[in-house]
Amino acid sequence: MTRHVRAPAATRTLSRQTPRSSTRRLPGDCAQRAATMTGGIAGVERFDSPGKGRGLRVTRAFGVGELVLRSPAYSFVLSAEERGSRCDLCFTRKEKLARCGKCKKAFYCNAKCQRGDWAMHKLECSAALAFKENWCPSEICRLVARILATKRAQKERCVSEKILLIDEIQSHVEDVDNERRERNEAEVAGLHRFFSKHLEFPDHKDLLALISQVACNGFTIEDDELSHLGTALYPDVALINHSCLPSVIVTYNGTAAEVRAVRSMEPGDEVLISYIDLLYPTDDRNNRLRESYYFTCDCQDCRTKSSDKAKLRVRKRSDPVEPQAVGSMVRYARKTVREFRAVKHIKTPGELLEMCEQSLEEMGSVFEDANVYMVHVMYQAMGVCLYMEDPEGALRYGEKIIKHYSKFYPPFSLNVSSMYLKLGRLYMGLERHSEGVSAFKKAMAIMEVAHGKDHFYLTELRKEMAQR
Repeated sequence: MTRHVRAPAATRTLSRQTPRSSTRRLPGDCAQRAATMTGGIAGVERFDSPGKGRGLRVTRAFGVGELVLRSPAYSFVLSAEERGSRCDLCFTRKEKLARCGKCKKAFYCNAKCQRGDWAMHKLECSAALAFKENWCPSEICRLVARILATKRAQKERCVSEKILLIDEIQSHVEDVDNERRERNEAEVAGLHRFFSKHLEFPDHKDLLALISQVACNGFTIEDDELSHLGTALYPDVALINHSCLPSVIVTYNGTAAEVRAVRSMEPGDEVLISYIDLLYPTDDRNNRLRESYYFTCDCQDCRTKSSDKAKLRVRKRSDPVEPQAVGSMVRYARKTVREFRAVKHIKTPGELLEMCEQSLEEMGSVFEDANVYMVHVMYQAMGVCLYMEDPEGALRYGEKIIKHYSKFYPPFSLNVSSMYLKLGRLYMGLERHSEGVSAFKKAMAIMEVAHGKDHFYLTELRKEMAQR
């Protein structure tokens, strides 16, 4: 699966992978290898999950907010858009980063981070210099190259493979449709074009399988506002199955994945995360699961569709809206979501905002503001306002969105905390300090469970509040 743990109504996707052989040659935590690596992870175990295949379950009780497991990435890559503002090795945001003196594209906190990343960066450094402005491998392509380099150097299990080896990760290559197969072939072509100097590639079939593994099992590393920072592969975390009623949540500390309980768990309970955005009604969620992960969910919420009525609220009128009109508007809403996604990098911000406003007016004739399709378009409009540096406009949409988010998402959702953070920063920027502090406190209550009370994001947020 391309698991996106967990993005907002407008974004989302995930990813996973493994490291190398010697501490000198491979970066990050995966240099920490030990002979006891097959000993598993305390508190959890691999098992055969009925109807799901392999899974992970707890062997002791876990309370809400308790760390279930922590895993370094097998391999990871910083998004090209984040280069220059974050360290390529540790993902720390910092001013005045040191730039690679050769290619001028990679940035680091210091010489130590630069040395730690060299085994991976050397795959790109001379090629980026040679290709100049034509250097444009995709993020998946860059991650797969790093995985291949790691596998070649690896002599034993790494610390991200305590329960599941990278070669055991499912690829679903036999389930890939023609459109995705063409995309995977394009990734193969990109690998040969940009990385052939430093890599030996497996045969075509095996390379396609690896790309499919990454596409299906990669995790998107996100910041506290769910902005995309990079992509990584975590074999042990890849073992966790999906549910629309998750028991845990995955967050990131640097490039390491941390899995915390969001509800109490007893010995024998399965560890479950959500692979998708849970804002949407049952049919939409399962369509996404089928398209991206090749299965449908059988959780209680999907079986009963118990949340759909609240998510698809229709305006109350003296002459009730006919079911046919409701169905027609649902189709219009889904079409609007697809169209916005297709043109958001083509149209101007003004055109996108107009598109959102027109869609809200059209849907508003049938749907209440609390309808999730209305909320989705409001979220898109808020994003456009933020891009246009219109804080009042962004706040106007955000205040409407937050009224409904906590009803539609499960407890301790990052979608909810990220919205409170956005609102808090907007309030503070507009000198509405008491409202900003209130929003920050609501975000912190969620983040203390999802990220842990000592997480860097919370430390920084407390400083931000104190400075204000």
